[in-house]
Amino acid sequence: MKLIDGIPIWGTPDEGAVSQIKTCAKTADRVALMADHHKGYAVPIGGVVAYKDAISPSGVGFDIACGNKAVLLDIPGSEIRPNISKIMDDVFRTISFGIGRTNQEEVEHPLFESPAWKVEAVRPHKQMARSQLGTVGSGNHYVDLFTDEQDRVWIGVHFGSRGLGHKTATWFLKKAGAKDGMDVEPCVIGANTDLGVQYIEAMLLAGQYAYAGRDWVCSRIAQLLGATILEEVHNHHNFAWRENHDGEDLWVVRKGATPAFPGQRGFVGGTMGETSVILEGVENDQAKHSLYSTVHGAGRVMGRMEAAGKIDRKTGAVLRPGKVTKEMMQGWLTRAHVELRGAGLDESPDCYKRLGDVLAEHGGSIRILHTLTPIGVAMAGANEFDPYKD
Repeated sequence: MKLIDGIPIWGTPDEGAVSQIKTCAKTADRVALMADHHKGYAVPIGGVVAYKDAISPSGVGFDIACGNKAVLLDIPGSEIRPNISKIMDDVFRTISFGIGRTNQEEVEHPLFESPAWKVEAVRPHKQMARSQLGTVGSGNHYVDLFTDEQDRVWIGVHFGSRGLGHKTATWFLKKAGAKDGMDVEPCVIGANTDLGVQYIEAMLLAGQYAYAGRDWVCSRIAQLLGATILEEVHNHHNFAWRENHDGEDLWVVRKGATPAFPGQRGFVGGTMGETSVILEGVENDQAKHSLYSTVHGAGRVMGRMEAAGKIDRKTGAVLRPGKVTKEMMQGWLTRAHVELRGAGLDESPDCYKRLGDVLAEHGGSIRILHTLTPIGVAMAGANEFDPYKD
């Protein structure tokens, strides 16, 4: 950990992200930056921003309640490896990936009876949310199959509240008069104002919705495999929680940061061709500085357009070549023995930091419980544009 202008920062400081967190610090009571940090909209990805009596829709971001879930199954890897190609075909056919997709199966859930649907920002989107529950989206959102050090099978998923979260965030940012752009002051509203109270209620609803979607996908894939779920590890990493730190109640906003209180487990995903982990928080001084937070993934080192190049969406013509080739991405997958469905060059491991490196930066405040090796990865196709991703 380094202190830069009094701000705790893990990992190699990214100039753009550091500049953003310094701007956040002007209106926040506590800030920190995790080792997988990189630039985001107003608040950097990997940023932790805390307020005594305020909330930041910019900090939570457009993909409210984006998060990870991992479940342990009662089957060994030896049972699914011989059939992994067919299994991944079935996963890709069963789960809806991509922009604005609706679930092929109707999903009922008690959250649709919540009184929070009366909040003005979410009221018009109930039917859309109902139809999208259990869809995964695109970008870095995925459904993965892993094996651990005991050759036990895990399912891992990463996605958030889909169109509901995006439209909700957009409504509140506009209502609060948020500035548009990357390097602007974050939108901060009083938690006890009428708008703040509405935002918190809508955010909590989006959180329930994201949890329900990840629950459904994990259950559906377990069913597809004829397996039973034995354990669950589930966290948001784009959310705000009311927490007590050093005797002070704060709204702690984590944007691309995983809560990691002592003993709290988290699933942190690597790239499509590398290991992921189940970890837990450990009490130490660094953990206090991070407000008991850790990384949510490996962290990008290359922008999407920089990686894949610029392509005319209508004609398919290459306007500017990218830095990542199909051969580079396929090389990772071949070496890792991963069966891939979907995904574009902008999700190649070449675009990311190494997960082991960023985890090592937080070494004293986390403990690795399980190392998960990917055997099957499913993501939206290369040509999918999705405004709902984080």
